[in-house]
Amino acid sequence: MTFLNEITTRYPEAISFAPGRPYDGFFDSEQIFTHLRRYLNHLEEQGSSPQQVRTAMYQYGPTAGLIREIIADSLRADENIDVPAESIVVTVGAQEAMLLVLRALITGPDDVLLVSSPCYVGITGAARLLDVAVTPVDEREDGVSCADLEAVIRSERARGRRPRAFYVVPDHSNPSGTTMGPRARAELLELAARHGILIIEDSPYRLVSPGPPLPTLKSQDPAHTVVHIGSFSKTVFPGARVGFVVADQPVVDASGRTGLLADELAKIKSMVTVNTSSLSQAAVAGTLLAAGGKVSELNSAAAAYYGDAMRATLRELGAHLSPGRREALGVRWNEPTGGFFLTLRVPFRADNDALIRSAQDFGVIWTPMTYFHPGGGGLHGIRLSTSYLTPAQISEGVARLVRFIESETA
Repeated sequence: MTFLNEITTRYPEAISFAPGRPYDGFFDSEQIFTHLRRYLNHLEEQGSSPQQVRTAMYQYGPTAGLIREIIADSLRADENIDVPAESIVVTVGAQEAMLLVLRALITGPDDVLLVSSPCYVGITGAARLLDVAVTPVDEREDGVSCADLEAVIRSERARGRRPRAFYVVPDHSNPSGTTMGPRARAELLELAARHGILIIEDSPYRLVSPGPPLPTLKSQDPAHTVVHIGSFSKTVFPGARVGFVVADQPVVDASGRTGLLADELAKIKSMVTVNTSSLSQAAVAGTLLAAGGKVSELNSAAAAYYGDAMRATLRELGAHLSPGRREALGVRWNEPTGGFFLTLRVPFRADNDALIRSAQDFGVIWTPMTYFHPGGGGLHGIRLSTSYLTPAQISEGVARLVRFIESETA
């Protein structure tokens, strides 16, 4: 992120396909005050006195979060995830949720985290920070194969290591854009239950993508094998920095008492961030209340916009690079149906030096896929983010990108 920000600052006129963030055009500054007022009214309607409302906003809040009930209602309404509010911990974005989960699950030197590869850098960065061993499971073009995952589990155990969890983004993943099909999801749940490992499900793009999403892994999880990480950064607004984790797995603590994994996460959080900002939680809660918990309906216009942006990018790539031209150059790309990202394979090294040439000489910025391969690889991969650009920027940006690819190939 530091390197990409540096490149963007150095070449401000370049069109950037790098930032995986929401489009600013859907945000209205005045709405923040409306969201806050709605939540304060909700507290009063629930019987809170003016003193209690003031304390809720101005004082340190409960470590596990102020708005767990509202999030639980939203998950039931939108995702068919029916869990008690006590199993939810509200976090400072999804990033803190990853850190808490890894700190709770990885307890010894032989414990290992499995990740799909290419993989979101937030989870591998958190693992590095905590000295957690990471073993990649290579994605195929249609996502992770359960046969490949099982082979890695057996290999790790043969080495005397203990796979504790598998991290995956099932819907329109970052960075590859792949989506797991229904059969692969069912096989993954069965495999996790059979091998006694947890699945860490992170799916921030499903409710900002067009069309009905496939069911989450958590909604099909009677065996409690899935720890579900959620974020309001894409669906509400990133500046709130509010995420959450659903951790309804039963655990026994050091004193022999049975509780939920969420309780252990809250204990760790109390030593990290103490609590998530009450003001940020209030803004998010007001938004959820206004939508009746239906985040999908709240984001219907945004999902349509992002879908149009993805299709426009694919259309422009196809217009500039016919099948014959693609084959001659040795270029190919996938075609996600939603999310923010797609990936290209190119015949040259798509490294930092190539990115600098692209920005400096052709005025277009992208992300090298090497950053997303914890086991090495991705030297010929480019990630494009389509979410933050206008149609005109996409059209011009793809034209510049194609000129860069042709120059590098020549």
